[in-house]
Amino acid sequence: MERIAIGQAAPDFELLDQDCMLVRLSDFAGRKVLLYFYPKADTPSCTQQACNVNLSLHSLESKGMVAMGISPDTCESLKSFAEKFSLHFPLLSDPEHKVAQIYGAWGQRHRESGDYEGIVRSSFVIDEDGKIIQSNYDVSPAETILRAEQLLMMY
Repeated sequence: MERIAIGQAAPDFELLDQDCMLVRLSDFAGRKVLLYFYPKADTPSCTQQACNVNLSLHSLESKGMVAMGISPDTCESLKSFAEKFSLHFPLLSDPEHKVAQIYGAWGQRHRESGDYEGIVRSSFVIDEDGKIIQSNYDVSPAETILRAEQLLMMY
């Protein structure tokens, strides 16, 4: 798994959101972006992470940042998840994990029951010029927002 480094150009992508509408990273040029990868909608840790992001939206937006979450879930699953928890930011469907692979957020995972390939919970902050200014792998659900907000305090 090749990881994205700080200073690299953020790879552009296009994915469907929870409303099955096409979203491109380039649609957000000129704004900061918090992009995070999570394993599965409506599971305890992923719900905590999404709700933390949702609770911080006003703070992020006041600093010119938008948030987007990416998982292998279908648009339909993401819509249900967004509605259930009143999430107000794009949740993007990457069922073939192509974008996750590009960002180094797909790889070997370990459980007591054995090894498997899956999402490496990761978060990235992208600046207005499309450069990675923060890259976090194996980030905890709570750290996603904490780290992004710490970075924003420096800007």
